[in-house]
Amino acid sequence: MKLGLIGCGKMGKALTVGAIDAGAVAAGDVMAHDIVPAAQEAFLAERVVSGAKSISEVALFADVLLLAVKPHDVQSVMHQIRDSGTTSETLLVISVAAGLTIERLETEIAGGGRIVRCMPNTPSLVGQGAAAYSRGTIATDEDAATAQNLLGSVGLALEIKESLMDAVTGLSGSGPAYVYLFIEALADGGVQNGLPREHARQLAAQTVLGAAAMVQSTGEHPAVLKDMVTSPGGTTIAALEALEAHAFRAACIEAVNTAAARAREMGAE
Repeated sequence: MKLGLIGCGKMGKALTVGAIDAGAVAAGDVMAHDIVPAAQEAFLAERVVSGAKSISEVALFADVLLLAVKPHDVQSVMHQIRDSGTTSETLLVISVAAGLTIERLETEIAGGGRIVRCMPNTPSLVGQGAAAYSRGTIATDEDAATAQNLLGSVGLALEIKESLMDAVTGLSGSGPAYVYLFIEALADGGVQNGLPREHARQLAAQTVLGAAAMVQSTGEHPAVLKDMVTSPGGTTIAALEALEAHAFRAACIEAVNTAAARAREMGAE
């Protein structure tokens, strides 16, 4: 597989570097381009991949094109892909642009490639990503398998209905930021109670990592695992009462709702 990357920002970098490190694609089979020369140069300095002078050059090189640009740049990029002379027989385009529907992507590219829309997240960079993808109207089973292989090489990858993609954006796409805020807050609480800052950070991060691993490895509902930690009259139930009093659960739900709504707005802009 020859992989082309358009957009060397955080998400494009996370997926491409993660896939290279996981062995899903060889660095020598990757070509990258960014409209910001400094971003492209920084990426090329980090991994030994080829740099391109234009979007057309990447499109003609690649079997699979990872489109990782801002939503407002997609129209121009898709037109350049189309005008490069590629066709739906020769190129698979995997888009990570938040909010942009398959219908809109297919309209913009007009026969210049098959479409898979996906929403990964930045922990892909360390092989712990969470992604969902939906295939376009002319994308094949082989295309879905390619997306599964690429995204699955850096974490969890699920095929879903496109109508659920904005919900994925609100949950796992933006979710790492919520978790980082939670880790920071836990560490601050530890510092407030006398722990050295670095110890508090390490304990908070490992606590979140361990709790997530328990959910994944046991298959138990989070509520069951929560009850395993919660002794009658103990410290944990007192802490949970404090979280409920401050609407912690409602705030998390509202964060997902707000991010999903913003993704829908971005797709309509």
